[in-house]
Amino acid sequence: MSYLPILISIPHGGDLVPSEVIDKVCLSSKDLFEDSDSFTREIYGIKENVMALVETKIARAIIDLNRDVLDRPPKNPDGIIKTRTCHGKAIYRYDDFPGEPLIKKLIQGYYHVYHQKIVDLLAKQPGLQLALDCHSMEAIGPEISPDRGQERPMICLGNNHGESCPNEWAEKLAECFRESFQLGENEVTINQPFAGGFITKKYGNAPLPWIQIEMNRSLYLKQPWFNRETLSVDTARLEELRTSFLGALRKFFG
Repeated sequence: MSYLPILISIPHGGDLVPSEVIDKVCLSSKDLFEDSDSFTREIYGIKENVMALVETKIARAIIDLNRDVLDRPPKNPDGIIKTRTCHGKAIYRYDDFPGEPLIKKLIQGYYHVYHQKIVDLLAKQPGLQLALDCHSMEAIGPEISPDRGQERPMICLGNNHGESCPNEWAEKLAECFRESFQLGENEVTINQPFAGGFITKKYGNAPLPWIQIEMNRSLYLKQPWFNRETLSVDTARLEELRTSFLGALRKFFG
């Protein structure tokens, strides 16, 4: 089999609360679901088609792998360790926020492990040509976002305004997404509303080009595919999106 020369990172696809803090967390399954990039591991997880892939089962509400290790509360409640979800739900029970020793344990056991995998894959796969940090986004910007209340495109590609990947590559990939997903010109954007997070900025063009991908959740988390009571999605719809995603990447390297 011929593998695409791509590294895929899926840092927010997990919903697991690690054992170290499970007795402290007060989030419901629905809260975790809504704060995570749910089903992105199913959509982007084309391990059998790319040279490298790294993902996690751990919920971003507990440890956010797409943040600087020094990005912490109280200065930033949405940092590597969080106090509230993106919808304002308290993550920890009253007066039970993790102390510094536990925070260090979480960072060492999950954050550093994820980033070391990226570093190792970049070093051990010399044939890689492009890396993608893959996410999902809400259809309407939530309160925590700078675009709160605004409608979002179906797909957003972020290349940090040319700093993490050449603009020509981002524009070509955007066109491949439009063709594969059958979307209009304005439904696939570049750097609006997201130009790329920590992972894209840290590893971009050092030396591999990186692009952040944000997929609008309205493509699968709504009727007729999504069941709000069971928080489940029609697997056929996920497979359709997975196939379109792979198709876009094949067009890019075709």
